[in-house]
Amino acid sequence: YGHFFPDPQYENVQHIICCDSYATYAYDFEFANNVGFSRHSSEQPMVQIAFQYTVVVPPEELPGSELLSSSRGKHSIKRRLRIRTLQYGTARNLNELYDGVDPEVVLSLLVHKVILASLEEGVREGRMLLHDWLVILTSQYNEAFNLIQYKNGSSSITGQLDVTFSQCPQLQPLPRLVFALLRNPLLRFHEEGVHPDYRIYVQCLFSALEPSSLHRAIYPVLTSYSTPDKQAYPRHSLSRAALITSGSPIFFLDAYTTLIVFYSSTADPSLPFPPPHDCLLRSTINKLKQERCITPKLIFIRGGQDDASVFENYLIEEQDVNGTGLTSVMGFVSFLEDITQSVLEYMK
Repeated sequence: YGHFFPDPQYENVQHIICCDSYATYAYDFEFANNVGFSRHSSEQPMVQIAFQYTVVVPPEELPGSELLSSSRGKHSIKRRLRIRTLQYGTARNLNELYDGVDPEVVLSLLVHKVILASLEEGVREGRMLLHDWLVILTSQYNEAFNLIQYKNGSSSITGQLDVTFSQCPQLQPLPRLVFALLRNPLLRFHEEGVHPDYRIYVQCLFSALEPSSLHRAIYPVLTSYSTPDKQAYPRHSLSRAALITSGSPIFFLDAYTTLIVFYSSTADPSLPFPPPHDCLLRSTINKLKQERCITPKLIFIRGGQDDASVFENYLIEEQDVNGTGLTSVMGFVSFLEDITQSVLEYMK
C-alpha cells in the first residue's frame, strides 16, 4: 500500500513514484497455505527496496582518474543504486503475536484497506469491513485468553466478555482508534456533510502518512496546560469530561492538519491570549509545524467568547459529536456496547 504502481512484467514488484523522508509504504503478507512462515531464517518474510537516483557530485568526490580528466571546479552527474533489504521475524504463537502488535502500524494498514474497499465497493463496505475486523479480533482475543466458555457444547456463552483488551496492553488502543476512524470524514457519507472531493483529499493524505502522523490525524492528541509555559497533562481522551475533570485552563489539540489552542471559559483572565511567542506552548507549535510535510492551520479559540464548534467537533467520544458537527446516537461507550453485542452474535 502506498503511492506506487505495480510493475507490468514482474509479480510483487512496485515502482515508487517519488520518495522523500515522509514517504511511507505498507506491506501485507498473504499466506499461500496454512503452514505459515518457515522457522528457518532463510525463509523469513522479506521486503527489498531498490533506490535508483541521480546526484550531482563535486570534483573532490570523483575518483582520481576522473578528477584529472575533468576540469577543476566542475561538478559531475552520477547515477547511483542503493538496495535496502529488510527481514522480519515471525511469531511462534498467539501471545507473541499480540505482544508484537504496534497499534499505529495496525491503524495504518486498516486505513489502507478501508480506502481500497471504499474505492472499489463504496464507503458503506469500508465501514462494514472495519467494524467486522474489530468484532473478529475481539472474539479471537477472548477465546485465546479463555475469557468465555460455552455451556455444555451449546451456543450459550458464560464469562465476562472483554472488549477493551484488558489483558493485552498492545491491543488496548485499537477499539478507540477504530471508533475514531469510523467517525473520520474518510468513512462518512455524502449525506452527512462530507463532500466527495474532500474524501478524496483525505484518502490521498492518509495513504501517504507514516503511522504516528496518521494516528494524530485519526485520533488527535489533546494536551492541557496550566499556563502557556507549563504543561499540565500530556494526553486526554477526546471528551468534554476530560476537559472538565482536568481543571486546566488551556488545551492544545493536534489533529495533524489543524492545530487548535483552546482557552477554557473558566480560564484566569490574566493568562495571555493568544499565547506569547516566547512561551513553551508556542515553541511546541512551531516545532510541530516545522516537522510536518503539510503546514497545519493554527486556530486560537477563547471559550465563552469565540465560536468553539471547530474544537468541540473533535471531541468525538461524546454521545452527540461525530466529528462533522452533526448529532450522533453513539459515543465511545455506546460503541463498545455495540461491539459487545456484535461479538456475542458472532460467537454464537
